Amino acid sequence: MARFDHTVTVTSLDRDWFEECAKAVLDTVDSSRARGGDIVLGDGGPTVPGIRLLKGRHLRPGARYEITSDADEATDARAAPSDDLIVVTVREWRRATAIAVEQRMESAELTARLTARLRTPDRPGALDVGFRMRNPGGGPLQRASGRAGLDLPAWWAAATARPGSLPPARAPLAVRAKHRLGRARLTVTPRPAAGGVWEVGVTLTVRGRSLLRPVAALALFFGQVPLRRAFRSGADRAAARWNEVLASGPLPDAGDLRAELLRALAD
Repeated sequence: MARFDHTVTVTSLDRDWFEECAKAVLDTVDSSRARGGDIVLGDGGPTVPGIRLLKGRHLRPGARYEITSDADEATDARAAPSDDLIVVTVREWRRATAIAVEQRMESAELTARLTARLRTPDRPGALDVGFRMRNPGGGPLQRASGRAGLDLPAWWAAATARPGSLPPARAPLAVRAKHRLGRARLTVTPRPAAGGVWEVGVTLTVRGRSLLRPVAALALFFGQVPLRRAFRSGADRAAARWNEVLASGPLPDAGDLRAELLRALAD
C-alpha cells in the first residue's frame, strides 16, 4: 500500500451564499417547461439548445433527455458530426427530500454510467455519486468503477470548527475507485486557518488487489516518487484554480447568478 498526504490553502466559502445560490439554480431548472421535445426557460422563454426530452414528463421520475453539442459545427462547418451519445434520466425529483439522476455516455472510446443523488436539495445535505466506465474495445484492464460521497453538513462543521478541535472521525469528502489492478481512496478534510482561509488536507491511498497485488506493489515501489509528485501537483493546481475563481471579483448574489445562468442556458 502507498499513502500520500498533502495540505493546500484555499479561500473559504460562505455557507449561506452557497445554499442561496444552490436554491437559485434549482429554481431556474424548476421554472423550465417542456414544449414537445424542446425545453424552454419559463413560460414562453427561449429554447435551451442541446437538450431534448425523449420520454416521460419533464422533471418527473422516468423523464429521459438526450444531450447534444453543436460545438464542432460552430467551430468548423465541415467537421463530421459527433457520434457521442449522452442520455440523462431523472430517477427522483423532490426538492424537499432528494434529487437523483443517471447519465449514460456512449462513444467509440468510452462507455460510462454515472449516478448522482443529492439529499435535501433546498438545503444541500449529502451528495452521493457512483460511476462505471470502460473502453468498449478493451479488455478487463480498461474498466474502472467507484463512488464518491460529500457530506455537506460535516464539511461546514469541519470548516468552522474551533482551533484545536479534533478532526472529524470521517472525512466529509471521500472518493473510492476500483480497477482490476488495485483500489484507490481519496479523502478531503477542511479546517479553518488564520486569515479566514481553509487548510484542506488531502490523502490518497493506493493498494493492489488479490492475485495482482504483487504486481501492483512492484509498480508502486518504483513509481512512488513520480506518483507523489503528480498527486501534490494536482492538488496544488486544483487549489490555485479555486482561489483564482473566488479572487476574480465579488461573488454574485443569488439573483445575479440566476440571471447569468438563464443567459448561459439560452446561449
